[in-house]
Amino acid sequence: MPIKVPPQALCACEILKKQSFQAYLVGGAIRDSLLGLTPTDWDIATDAEPDQIEALFPHSLPTGRRFGTVTVLLEGMPLEVTTMRSDGPYSDRRHPDYITYTSSLELDLSRRDFTINALGYDPFAKRIIDPFGGAKHLKKKLLTTVGEPFTRFQEDPLRMLRLIRFQATLGFRIAKKTERALPELVHLMSSVSPERVLSELNKMLVGRELLPALQTFYSSGLMEQVIPELAACRGISAGPSHPYDLLTHSLTAAHFAYPDLPLRWAALLHDLGKQEEPGRCHAEISAQMAEKLLKRLRASSSLITRVSTLIAHHMFGLHPHSSHKAVRRFVGKVGPETALELVKLRQADMAGMNAAPRQILAFGRELEARIQAVLDEASALTLQDLKIDGHQVMKELNLKPGPIIGEILTYLLERVWEDPKLNHPQTLVLLARDYLESLPENPH
Repeated sequence: MPIKVPPQALCACEILKKQSFQAYLVGGAIRDSLLGLTPTDWDIATDAEPDQIEALFPHSLPTGRRFGTVTVLLEGMPLEVTTMRSDGPYSDRRHPDYITYTSSLELDLSRRDFTINALGYDPFAKRIIDPFGGAKHLKKKLLTTVGEPFTRFQEDPLRMLRLIRFQATLGFRIAKKTERALPELVHLMSSVSPERVLSELNKMLVGRELLPALQTFYSSGLMEQVIPELAACRGISAGPSHPYDLLTHSLTAAHFAYPDLPLRWAALLHDLGKQEEPGRCHAEISAQMAEKLLKRLRASSSLITRVSTLIAHHMFGLHPHSSHKAVRRFVGKVGPETALELVKLRQADMAGMNAAPRQILAFGRELEARIQAVLDEASALTLQDLKIDGHQVMKELNLKPGPIIGEILTYLLERVWEDPKLNHPQTLVLLARDYLESLPENPH
């Protein structure tokens, strides 16, 4: 398959070539191009050193100058231009202690993690440079390290998670020799920062072949190192109506969830609380456990909030044949966006119980239609939507501030959920007065 090089990347290579430097496109862009995918980032390997790169490209940033990388900006496109090098030992299990510049592309490619990433492309001769069989492994859909897996993973243990991430995103199988190295090295994950771990997990979770990757995540021992709360679900009953244990249910639900990151996280962690409380009360416990787990991984507050909210409400009782009032109450309590996400989470939960695909699709289609109908009618769903507020209630009923005001407004909202036509200021005042007079201890 021909490599379609963006004009900015080709221009950068031409500038280097005119000054008698080598210039090759390398890494993920070549891998993705050969797979028929659209690359998002283009990297260039050259024998020009950082000072020379910066001199040739006025608009550049020394983003990784210590390791020979300069980010060049050409017509708004960032390009990572890196001096070809060989690496010294990795004492900190992330960066080489020292680097040595080289003019050999093969030596530079030999330090890469996996063969499918150790590919180069000469844009002038239009030929692939593949010293480690990466193109063959792409055709075979095989993930294997460049050189000995023990060496590659010890240099940077995060590569073990990257391996599983590629399994999820590309749907490739892992070479036996590479996979056999994982259990002996998973303890090294303790040296990897939570932020880097989370980044790989996030990429893995939106992969199209998530289930095999999650199975490797568990069987390799990596899950126990990174998310021990989830690994502990193995062998625990998910419930009397579940055909799988709690771990398999959770992994299957995550796999079939819509590939939205918070939704996938919620599906993966939604039943953690069943380890402590197998009944319906497990939702709140699961939400708390998920929040603690994601905080440990240094997740953003927005991701934590969305995931924990979905999990806390995932046992909702709404179904396609619920009353109009029940649908309005549900949407009013959780919000339109969360309501629709919860439908998708329920579908994933059903898939994790091996429900029939037609049943799952019908449930989602019908319930989403019910929710959308409520949104389209623009009826009052929250207290803020009522055509009367607390100040007006106090004025019309001659009441002082206190809990009774909130009680009256909640009652009015319940009535409007039942019949949206009641949401009129005068009607609401009459309803509020009737409610007040019906109380055993009338504040009047």
